[in-house]
Amino acid sequence: MQRREFAKKSLTAVAAASIFGAAARAQEKNKSPYTASDDEILSMSSPFKCKFAGNYYGGLCSNAMKKCKTLEDKIQYYYDHGIRAIEDNNMLSRPLETQKAVAKKMEQLGMEMGVFSSYGGMRFQMTANKLDPKKAPDKAASIEVTKQKMKDAVECAKLVNAKWITLVPGYIDPSFETSYQMANVTEHLKVAADICGSAGKTIVLEPLSFPVHPGLWLQKASDAYMLCKAVNNQYCKILFDVFHQQNTEGSLIRNIDAAWDEIAYFHLGDTPGRNEPFSGEINFINVIKHIHEKGYRGLYGMEHGMSDKSEAGEAKLWRAYRKIDAAIS
Repeated sequence: MQRREFAKKSLTAVAAASIFGAAARAQEKNKSPYTASDDEILSMSSPFKCKFAGNYYGGLCSNAMKKCKTLEDKIQYYYDHGIRAIEDNNMLSRPLETQKAVAKKMEQLGMEMGVFSSYGGMRFQMTANKLDPKKAPDKAASIEVTKQKMKDAVECAKLVNAKWITLVPGYIDPSFETSYQMANVTEHLKVAADICGSAGKTIVLEPLSFPVHPGLWLQKASDAYMLCKAVNNQYCKILFDVFHQQNTEGSLIRNIDAAWDEIAYFHLGDTPGRNEPFSGEINFINVIKHIHEKGYRGLYGMEHGMSDKSEAGEAKLWRAYRKIDAAIS
């Protein structure tokens, strides 16, 4: 009798230890970003539910990035922190061997490639068909530039397995009325969308805010939406950057809803400062929950800096993203 009682107690103890052990492991795996220590946050490696895309913009994770010798090391760093996508504004200008190495690394890890910048239109004006702002318009030559630059961008996109190519139409030309500039940009975008679409790639128009990029023509999501409707091509869409749009027009959820059927991609960054979520005024939980509930399952580019560039600042960054992710059902 005593032996049976002892055996029963022993089995109960073993079962309890197993249950409590499993609970402890589950608690560690799902530790709340509100209560986790900086060390725990920095060591969290479970994949995010949201498709956040690591970027090299503005000193993001600068301490960790300084320890990385190659872009492949940086990709591995993001992967080890739960990120499953990367974007690189400068991919098109990187050496061919670097592009190949990045593509190979991302394929090995099963990661997605997000946006990279095309020539962007920053140096010449689609708005006025000017290759040089100081010279007279030359429509034929300007269109040829767009054709060649987009062909180059498509080849890069094929190599790194990117689906989206960022495009910015260039600067305002005060000598042309707004409607003429809109018509000129539309013509360029039709050419660009045809070239990209033939390869299954999508150009994404990114409205940029005046405080950061003074003088650029495309500033508002509403204008980008109008351009997409005018181009009328499924391979011409919008990159909605919540930082820029909060700067320019605010009412993020209302504008996201209004432009929804033309939005293909999102960029994150808080205002003011263009730093990590919750460093400024935007309620990222409300915004991203709204986007998620509308059915978006695409990428969110982390195109911003950090309010604190120390190691503690990196923990603050990852805590912010874990906080957003924990709120998504």
